[in-house]
Amino acid sequence: MVARANLTKKDNSPTPFGSLFAIDDPIRIGPEPTSKVIGNTQGLYLSSSQDASKFTIVLYVDFAFTTGKFNGISLSLFSRNPVTEADRELAIVGGRGKFRMARGFAKLKTSYFNATTGDVILEYCVTLYHY
Repeated sequence: MVARANLTKKDNSPTPFGSLFAIDDPIRIGPEPTSKVIGNTQGLYLSSSQDASKFTIVLYVDFAFTTGKFNGISLSLFSRNPVTEADRELAIVGGRGKFRMARGFAKLKTSYFNATTGDVILEYCVTLYHY
C-alpha cells in the first residue's frame, strides 16, 4: 500500500476504500508460479468502491515484455476493474515500440484470489489494434 485515505469509519479489509497500491509483478505464460516469465507489469490501482461486496478498483498498469518477439515493447491499460464480476473488460489505451498508439481491450479472468492477503493471479486475453 502506497497511501490510505483518512476515513471516519472503520474498514479492516486488505484494500480499504481510497487506498492506493503499487504493482510490480512478473508476466508469465501461464498461472503456475513455475511458468516462464516473459515480462513485467508495473503500475497503480486505487480501491474505488465503498461497498465491499462490489469491490472495484481503478487500474493503471504497463505490461513490458522482456523476451521473445515482443522484447522491448509494452502496452498500457487504464480502466475501471469491477473485481467481483466474473467477466471483466478493461481498456488498452496505448503502448510503446510496435504497440505505440495501440488501442483495444483485455478480457480478465481471475485464476486465484485470496481476500485475506489480496494476492491474485489474473489471466488477460487481449485484443489489440496498433499501427
